[in-house]
Amino acid sequence: MQLANLTLHNYRNYENLTVTFAPGVNVLLGPNAQGKTNLLEAIYVLALARSHRTSSDKELINWQADDARISGKIHRQHGDIPLELQFTKKGKKAKVNHLEQAKLSQYIGHLNVVLFAPEDLELVKGAPSVRRNFIDREFGQINPKYLYNASQYRIILRQRNNYLRQLMTKQAKDLIYLDVLTDQLIEFGAQILLARKILLEKLEIAAAPIQASITNDREHLVFEYASPIVLAELTDLAAIKQALIERYAKQRTREIQQGTTLVGPHRDDLQFIVNGKNVQTYGSQGQQRTTALAVKLAEITLMKDETGEYPVLLLDDVLSELDTHRQTHLLKTIQDKVQTFITTPSLNDIAQQLINEPKVFAIKAGQLTEENDG
Repeated sequence: MQLANLTLHNYRNYENLTVTFAPGVNVLLGPNAQGKTNLLEAIYVLALARSHRTSSDKELINWQADDARISGKIHRQHGDIPLELQFTKKGKKAKVNHLEQAKLSQYIGHLNVVLFAPEDLELVKGAPSVRRNFIDREFGQINPKYLYNASQYRIILRQRNNYLRQLMTKQAKDLIYLDVLTDQLIEFGAQILLARKILLEKLEIAAAPIQASITNDREHLVFEYASPIVLAELTDLAAIKQALIERYAKQRTREIQQGTTLVGPHRDDLQFIVNGKNVQTYGSQGQQRTTALAVKLAEITLMKDETGEYPVLLLDDVLSELDTHRQTHLLKTIQDKVQTFITTPSLNDIAQQLINEPKVFAIKAGQLTEENDG
């Protein structure tokens, strides 16, 4: 899978830009605040129809304009796919093959990306919500059903929390309606948990040998899914549903008293265990960085295994955050396999001898200049 070209119109600090990319490594070079990360973000947005930097689509529109557009052509094994997103102050439209999509779940997945940025170290040492978002975002790219279930779950969760608050404040009394919402939440929650169980097991299988390789077999990585629902002991959807039914029945009084939903995948966590210890709590910064890198590289493997094609890799000023050993492992892993975009203020931050014929673009004030032809 490759992004052949990209066109931006009134996106952030890019008024009009059309650029053709190399199938290998593309380096976006320039000082800070010139547009490197904006361009990388645009590729991410083209894939996922949302930014990793802001929850407001309005911020993506150039402040002097009323709308913004991103379009690109994707090379896939079965042919080329044109994608387009249009953002206005009222909302966004998504097109695949020039046809508008009624649902974003029908759009997402045509371009798969893996983003690795300095803030991704929070994947290991950050709050549980960071890891939940990571799971939902990455699994949603490769599994449309997961994306749909997660979307429906969030809608019903909001409705259930609102109703629990009404019950807590005595504004509502109908417990039958609460049961209806609970049944709906269990239906989608069980589907999410089963998919997480299957895909996290595959991600762990891919990440463990990477962690071992980076550390010369000194570190053994395993995943632990932290939840009142012990997924490791449940083998099918019916068993997960029954476990959720029992947990909700047990927590019903507390949920009404607190006015919020206390059970479900929105409360769970993913823990990374290195040599028997939680690396978030007990790991060194080096172990945390290695684990984050191993998980990100494992994402590439998982997406290849699940979709049949490598995703596009986005490295946002992350190489300077890695020591030479980890940087070398990263670049060797992706060499000649994955189309990669690297932002950096200086080529000195990149082990250039490990990159075959990169295409370098200099970026200044939203303008691109191709430095070489590969």
